[in-house]
Amino acid sequence: MVQPAAPLGGLVLLGAGAGSRFRGATHKLLSAWGGLTLLERTVGTALAADCGPVLVVTGAARLTVPNGALVVHHDGWAEGQATSLQRAILVARALGWPAVTVGLADQPGITAEAWRRVASARSPLAVAAYPDGRRNPVRLGKDIWGLLPTTGDEGARSVMRLRPDLVEEVPCSGDPADIDTAEDLVRWNWSTTSP
Repeated sequence: MVQPAAPLGGLVLLGAGAGSRFRGATHKLLSAWGGLTLLERTVGTALAADCGPVLVVTGAARLTVPNGALVVHHDGWAEGQATSLQRAILVARALGWPAVTVGLADQPGITAEAWRRVASARSPLAVAAYPDGRRNPVRLGKDIWGLLPTTGDEGARSVMRLRPDLVEEVPCSGDPADIDTAEDLVRWNWSTTSP
């Protein structure tokens, strides 16, 4: 997994969870619509942003990750999302990245432009700001990696609460909703194909 250090760091998609609320015939990230799986859509958009390597953290399910993305498996995925983020940080340190820009692998409506805008921010912690509030992606400079929680299901939100002085909001367009259920997937697909 030797990659050159990237000036903006790398993009991270967290996809290690079981997706137990989805209740579909397959893991939600492998659910297809229009010829692509949910994972192919999110990875494809992150790669299209063209602002650094893309790292996918896997865990509960055996996922086929599109070519062009790096993959790291996280055996401890059940211990919480913070541990998946820590797994990504470990890889980022080894690769010499100055930052990671993080989103969830089940957020197909995050645009390539949103990834680029947040990854290009210069503050220690930058977060996408949509009309309904702060959501992913979130840029985490290496200087604050030590502030991130190591357990539980919360990542950068705890740092944003404790250190608001570090946070830059980056206006973004797109739909940052995540897909938790089969109904969410149908709703998202309907919204992207309706006039």
